[in-house]
Amino acid sequence: MRYVHRELEVQAIAAARAFPCLVLTGPRRAGKTWLLKHLFPAASYYLFEDPDVVARFRYDPQGFLDGVKLPVILDEIQNVPEVFNFVRARIDRSPRRTGQWFLTGSQEAGLMRNVTESMAGRAAILQLLPMSVRESAKVSLLHGGFPEVLARPKAASLWFSSYLQTYLERDVRSISAVQDLAAFRRFLALLSSRHGQILNKSDLAAPLGMSVPGIGRWLSILEATCQILVVPPWFENLGKRLIKSPKIYLTDSGLACHLLGIETLAELEKSPFLGVLFEGFVAAEMVKAQVNSARRRELYYFRDQQGLEVDFIVPGSGGAMRLLEVKATRTPTPAMAAPMQRLADARRKHSRARKAFEMLLVHRPTRAGVRSHALAPGVEALPWQEFVTKKLA
Repeated sequence: MRYVHRELEVQAIAAARAFPCLVLTGPRRAGKTWLLKHLFPAASYYLFEDPDVVARFRYDPQGFLDGVKLPVILDEIQNVPEVFNFVRARIDRSPRRTGQWFLTGSQEAGLMRNVTESMAGRAAILQLLPMSVRESAKVSLLHGGFPEVLARPKAASLWFSSYLQTYLERDVRSISAVQDLAAFRRFLALLSSRHGQILNKSDLAAPLGMSVPGIGRWLSILEATCQILVVPPWFENLGKRLIKSPKIYLTDSGLACHLLGIETLAELEKSPFLGVLFEGFVAAEMVKAQVNSARRRELYYFRDQQGLEVDFIVPGSGGAMRLLEVKATRTPTPAMAAPMQRLADARRKHSRARKAFEMLLVHRPTRAGVRSHALAPGVEALPWQEFVTKKLA
């Protein structure tokens, strides 16, 4: 498969020059190993999903690492979390030698705990998500951004089916003692039908005959393995009662379509889920742009109990704020801009300081070449391609 350059490359190279160790997290098959092997071709490589490699390491960790030629890529280290202590000790022997250790993992929560405890100040931490539109024009709402799906789109359904089976068998069982994988698969399908909705654990628990804490544990598994985007509400005292639960999206729109049984563009266009799938697709592109530039992930939504809702809020410096409505429509109207205008007006009245707002309505154009245009006072309507390539730069 031909290598496609990733935006995270710049950050990975800078991290390797500044730190002894680089920890790269992200969902399975997002391209973590491919990226590191491309950037650091001289590095030796060990996969900690190979039973022989794991056995050799656990039998004699020091002897194993003595035989490792630096620099080295240690892949899928969530399977041997004890490796952090041994790597830390070796880094401390030569703390000024940078770019020696490259560690990857698909279970972010566990990795971050081990990094915090063992590698503070010694490791740079980056995250690689599936490919973005800025990285490949093949990324789409229907197929998502996993590199192998983009390389063979005709086999997308089979790939996603295999991915789910592999993900269930490896990650889910290794993180939590999930005994009924069939129930977990039903949970994934149910969650896909709640794509883009405000999280209601009771609503998920009832159809599955589960407890609310059990649903919480399963959601934690999905978040730990980067399979879902959790978009928290924007909290600000505007004198209103706000909705406090997050919105949940599947990270990859292709996987979401697969779980919903959508296999063709014709089915997608007719689907009642088109709007929320498009909303999640744009949300993922914003998050990818943030993590690819090593910025803090900052994406929120706003909704109060009076019904005022804005799809996304991205805070900027000095109190500036980007408000976004994301609509699958090909015909944006001024009425669609009203929620952003109302929220901006309320915030201006609430704050004594003058705040800057950028209000955007992101939509699907009727044809290629459609440009952005003023939709309402202070609100710009622009095709999603233009938003992704220009506004997320």
